[in-house]
Amino acid sequence: MDTSQHTLETLFEQLGLPADPGSIESFIARHAPLPQETALADASFWSPAQAAFLHQGIDDDSDWAEVIDELDALLRH
Repeated sequence: MDTSQHTLETLFEQLGLPADPGSIESFIARHAPLPQETALADASFWSPAQAAFLHQGIDDDSDWAEVIDELDALLRH
């Protein structure tokens, strides 16, 4: 069982995206604000595999759910 604490950096790595702070900031700036009626995992900028990972993380309330929620909040502002 993976008991490590997940961060935005590890989430971006899991999604196959550049995970350094500058790249994360650029990603958020490029894709925000996400419309309130759009679920994070349903946003058009995800690949099918990325969307499936995000859906599963939230639906299963996995150990990724908290950091997925953090990314969701950052994209709403």
